[in-house]
Amino acid sequence: MNSRLGRAWLFAGYFFLYAPIAWLIVFSFNASKLVTLWGGFSLRWYRDILDDTEIIDGLGWSLKIAFLTACASVVLGTLAGLAMARFPRFRARALFIAHINAPLVVPEVITGLSLLLFVVACQDTLGFPEQRGLLSVWIGHTSIFASYAAVIIHSRLLNMDRSVEEAAMDLGARPLAVFFLVTLPAVYPALMSAWLLTLTLSLDDVVTTTFLAGPDTTTLPIVIFSRMQRGLNPSVNVVATLTVLVVAIGVLIATLWLAWRERTRARDQSLALRSDLDALVPVEASR
Repeated sequence: MNSRLGRAWLFAGYFFLYAPIAWLIVFSFNASKLVTLWGGFSLRWYRDILDDTEIIDGLGWSLKIAFLTACASVVLGTLAGLAMARFPRFRARALFIAHINAPLVVPEVITGLSLLLFVVACQDTLGFPEQRGLLSVWIGHTSIFASYAAVIIHSRLLNMDRSVEEAAMDLGARPLAVFFLVTLPAVYPALMSAWLLTLTLSLDDVVTTTFLAGPDTTTLPIVIFSRMQRGLNPSVNVVATLTVLVVAIGVLIATLWLAWRERTRARDQSLALRSDLDALVPVEASR
């Protein structure tokens, strides 16, 4: 009885999460111009979206900003996570952690407004950036989403076996070599998770981008949001369907690649252990 109830709750949870997405995908093949009224099966909106320059340009801007944000966030998040995990005691540690966690709890409207004031102050005093656009949005996204990467990478570093790093240093490896050859490969799944998360958050952001984007930098979420005010058509459903498809394929590829990497590492460890045991057998026999 309990197992049936558990499965029922699980099914209800999955249905609540994924039924709207499935409904959206179905209505992307709608022949009607109305989003909520089914008018028959048609591929009309998939053909029309190829000529929709506004959506294509918005997608291009979103991908550029998201890629740059994800890369910069992982680099900064790795440095911040390493500082919190490897240096438990340093001056102003509490203040440093508070600054890392602040973007996670502060409303994004407040963060976007403060970043806008910061960009305007930099333009007035330094003349940089010359105008709001790709650079200002990238800086704003990175300053927010680097905190998400830092939390993920920090938790992985805390659970990492430090004896591997100590063994590498005992064998003569420099700290920098230990970091690149031992630490980074050990936390690689966390780096990939942080990269994918920050990429998704940047692609989905509307509030911060609205404050920091210029007239020539219109990302895809802003395009969709502006069309909601004028009235939606199934072309937005097509964009969402293609996004879901690309994300699903990307997650599947990343999952398979990480699983293959884990199997490869486990196999290498098993072969190394077997070779060590084989080397010990003649020594024990000679005794």
